[in-house]
Amino acid sequence: MSLLMETTRRIDLLVAEGQAQGRTPTLVAGIVRAGALVHFAAAGELLSPERSMQYRIGSITKTMTAVLIMQLRDRGLLDLDDPLEAHLPGTPVGAVTLRQLLGHAGGLQREPEGQWWERADGADLTTLLAGLTPGKLSHPPHRAYHYSNLAYGLLGAVAEALTGRGWAELLTERVLEPLGMTRTTYLEQAPYATGYVVHPWHETLREEPRTDTGAMAPAGQLWSTAEDLARWAAFLASPDPGVLAPQTLAEMCVPVIMSDLDSWRSGHGLGLQLHRVGERVYTGHGGSMPGYVAGLAVHRPTRTGVVTFANAYGLRSGSIGEFTRTLLTTVLDAEPEPTSPWRPRPQRPSPEIDQLCGRWWWMGEEYEFTWDPHRDELVRTRLQPAGGQVCFRHEEGDRWRGTGGDEHGETMTVLRDENGQVTALDIATFVFTRDPDRLR
Repeated sequence: MSLLMETTRRIDLLVAEGQAQGRTPTLVAGIVRAGALVHFAAAGELLSPERSMQYRIGSITKTMTAVLIMQLRDRGLLDLDDPLEAHLPGTPVGAVTLRQLLGHAGGLQREPEGQWWERADGADLTTLLAGLTPGKLSHPPHRAYHYSNLAYGLLGAVAEALTGRGWAELLTERVLEPLGMTRTTYLEQAPYATGYVVHPWHETLREEPRTDTGAMAPAGQLWSTAEDLARWAAFLASPDPGVLAPQTLAEMCVPVIMSDLDSWRSGHGLGLQLHRVGERVYTGHGGSMPGYVAGLAVHRPTRTGVVTFANAYGLRSGSIGEFTRTLLTTVLDAEPEPTSPWRPRPQRPSPEIDQLCGRWWWMGEEYEFTWDPHRDELVRTRLQPAGGQVCFRHEEGDRWRGTGGDEHGETMTVLRDENGQVTALDIATFVFTRDPDRLR
């Protein structure tokens, strides 16, 4: 799938303006649709960035650490409501749960002891854990959102404690390699963009060190490229079940805590930042390390995403996260999700399913039940007053289970008369009948 020429021109212009106004040596952006990098834009004269050029991605690393933790959960090695103490015994912040750590709702301070982020290499895991004190809890867990890099250093330690293997080794084997992200690495690999701080008064460049963050690596160590991060954006839009179950990724996109209590336009899920822009919700994360900033934003319903990189610490014109979301909105406004053509279904459903289709009534409201053979589900649509859809999947006999919306997880039971004919549908004690005047 390609973008319209008008759209690519607009993206190229926004990237050029972003580089000039942001005062960064280079600024690049990749547009992702339906699992593919469909456009690459770059601006800057210091070098000629290519799709395969590495930049440091900072805290976008956290989204990958979170997927690793969710893999371990799905394998039964941990529960999200486990206290940290269950996996790292003796820690003075052990009452905080893994779920709270993933969602920055644990009340932990932002950084560990030491200078890991500020142009210095990080300490090892033993030193990181030894530096924990009860004072590292800024406030009671889940009282308020408080972003914490330390939380992700500890999550990496949990993964190592459970498997006996280092975070980087686990991530490479279980996430990066299966997704073909061969240019996403722990340390930089040429070609890579040199990172700078731009002097605020005379606009000269100071090269920043490329540090090894040690035990804090799960919070922000990785390097990646537009091609590789586009693969990650595609995964967040529609995950490879061999890496993570789609329902698990959907769980990660449910807010754990709101980070913007004034307007409720941003929150945090399980390792993913959530932003509401107009009537859309974007999933992703921002990233920064000395000399670099990066952005990732995905609109999951349309499988559209944007990845961005700059090799300066910050854009003078604003945050790269806002810039990334502006690019995504530009694409979605210009080119909404393509309409799939209607195709007739090859055959009627079975008689058992056919007798459930058609009009049903509950409390004077009219509903229509239809069959979707592609999803193998019964779809309920409210007709009057018009409303949304919910789906039901067959379990056994006359029992069905809701798979989404306000009926998710609820049971639907088919009620029959003495002759076996269907008379009503009992959805969690709400009884739907063919006749609005009948009760059953």
